[in-house]
Amino acid sequence: MKTLRQNLAPRCGLAALASAWLLSSAAAFSAGLQGDLRIHDPSTLIRCGERYYVFDTGSGIITKSSADLVSWSAGPRVFDSPPGWTTNSVPGFRGFCWAPDLIFTNGCYWLYYSVSTWGSPVSAIGLVTNPTLDPAAPAYRWTDRGLVVQSRAGDVFNAIDPSVARDASGNLWLAFGSYWSGIKLVPLDSTTGKLPAPDTPRDSLAWNTSIEAACLHYRAGWYYLFVNWDRCCAGVNSTYNLRVGRSRQITGPYLDRVGKDMREGGGTLFLGTTGRYIGPGHLGILEDRGTNWFSYHYYDANRGGRPTLDLRRLDWTEDGWPAVPPNRCPPRGQPGQPG
Repeated sequence: MKTLRQNLAPRCGLAALASAWLLSSAAAFSAGLQGDLRIHDPSTLIRCGERYYVFDTGSGIITKSSADLVSWSAGPRVFDSPPGWTTNSVPGFRGFCWAPDLIFTNGCYWLYYSVSTWGSPVSAIGLVTNPTLDPAAPAYRWTDRGLVVQSRAGDVFNAIDPSVARDASGNLWLAFGSYWSGIKLVPLDSTTGKLPAPDTPRDSLAWNTSIEAACLHYRAGWYYLFVNWDRCCAGVNSTYNLRVGRSRQITGPYLDRVGKDMREGGGTLFLGTTGRYIGPGHLGILEDRGTNWFSYHYYDANRGGRPTLDLRRLDWTEDGWPAVPPNRCPPRGQPGQPG
């Protein structure tokens, strides 16, 4: 799921470290995030060692990292050239991978990504793994694990925009989908990271005439499904907005705040365009030291509609619905240890 569960920071010197980090970061936060912020379809933020990492759409899968969640810098691409199976599965694919997402499990980072061409349901989701996200570590190496889900011409679903999730019992699931028949869900084998069988059934979670970018999050007995509605990728003319529903079961049904099923077009508005922050999309959730944050991209009206990374605090209402605080509140605290 686009979620990183809380990890405990070292007890020794925690207060001093946190105070120093707050002082050094205060000026930067007043101006927002800094550094290399150009991004589209960001993955879940995830921590490895002393840095946070995010992956995004681009040739070979783009990476960025930060030690403090404020200043971001570019890292190496995951692929110099895509695995051979990708072009065999998706004719016309030229290495521009979409919407990655990842999770840490079995001592390894599992990174899911989609390959497709614009406007086509001929798509596939692949998996690569790495024991570390630190490019300087001796063990750093991405290993291709092959195809996970595929949609072909004539299928009524689209295998893009993966969101890997862990349910309350620790089982792994993959949400994905776009347009056509909407958001789907399949279980994953906890050892291979792939489908348990080629004919594994798909659950339908949500539908709208323009929907994609699922994000699943578990909290206090509820599964929350975030999705994007409307149009991306048009700069300041983008109309993307984030919607949400919830369910007691990961397989649904997901209902919005007024009780409408997301499979029937339901979805409570979570975040839309506000000021310079146009077309927010592709939400991910970071849980860190008892606080929730959500990451997403927006099209910056002050920079000609450039897709840009943002990170904000995630609040919850008394009746258990996600909410955006009225002020733009930055992260606080010393970054923790491996996720």
